[in-house]
Amino acid sequence: MNATGELGTVQFLKPIQKMSPNQAEDRLDYERRVHAEMLDSFDEELEMEIDDQRLDDLVDGASKTRSQADLDRRFYFKELFRLQAELVKLQDWVVAHKLKVVVLFEGRDAAGKGGVIKRITQRLNPRVCRVAALPAPSERERSQWYFQRYISHLPAGGEIVLFDRSWYNRSGVEKVMGFCSDDDVEEFFRTVPEFEKMLTRSGIILIKYWFSITDQEQHLRFMMRIHDPLKQWKLSPMDMESRRLWELYTKAKEVMLERTHIPEAPWWVIEAVDKKKARLNCIHHLLAQVPYAEIEHEPVTLPKRVHHPDYERNPVPKEMIVPTVC
Repeated sequence: MNATGELGTVQFLKPIQKMSPNQAEDRLDYERRVHAEMLDSFDEELEMEIDDQRLDDLVDGASKTRSQADLDRRFYFKELFRLQAELVKLQDWVVAHKLKVVVLFEGRDAAGKGGVIKRITQRLNPRVCRVAALPAPSERERSQWYFQRYISHLPAGGEIVLFDRSWYNRSGVEKVMGFCSDDDVEEFFRTVPEFEKMLTRSGIILIKYWFSITDQEQHLRFMMRIHDPLKQWKLSPMDMESRRLWELYTKAKEVMLERTHIPEAPWWVIEAVDKKKARLNCIHHLLAQVPYAEIEHEPVTLPKRVHHPDYERNPVPKEMIVPTVC
């Protein structure tokens, strides 16, 4: 970003040479998408800092001649905050009625699962709504019943658990990467419908989302991560291999959706090429899956502080104070 606040030229794009009109248009479209991706990266930080009351002043004060993109971003922020307020109401309802909610987020690498999870949890109580993002299974866990390590993360009454990837690893990464046998995968497909039926019979509300992006969009997002030092950590060797095996992942996904889309726990597909729309659509849909109403709370009154005439606050030693740098 330059001194005027505008995004500079994306350095990793090669200069345009002799191109046909179609090639030039494709190149310009690609650059526009890269520009939008960079703006989105800044927006992610902006969302964490602003609140609804300051939104109008922030946007109106930024520029008197806003572009259509700015207006779209303004709508996005307002709608996001509105939906997050509804999520707080849903949270209160879940606690009051001791509901148990499980939401699975599945999709390709860089599909935007983490982004929407962050927006859902951003203003919720982490004691009520928590994220389960399990690492690769240990040697001991690999000897257990496949679903065993997931069961301990299921919610008690009054809790919401968001699985950032889930037991569907078996039909995806484990199958494609050869971490399990074909017999293991077939057993998974036989077992998972019964497992999920058991969960729903126990009173768990189970919601499953698949985030769908195109081949071209994943390529773009991987390139952005490669050239962004703040996001390079998101790319693991496994991610790079998944990019190479795009078609095998597609076939695995198609089989998974076909064999595990059951009435008790259907799959819902989120079109996720546009990350902002995907976030809003997902949260809006999630809110519709759990009937809720606003819970009335007693007015909060701040108690008067107790004062003692002999109380004196001791000074903090200077060597303990963090240096002021800004």
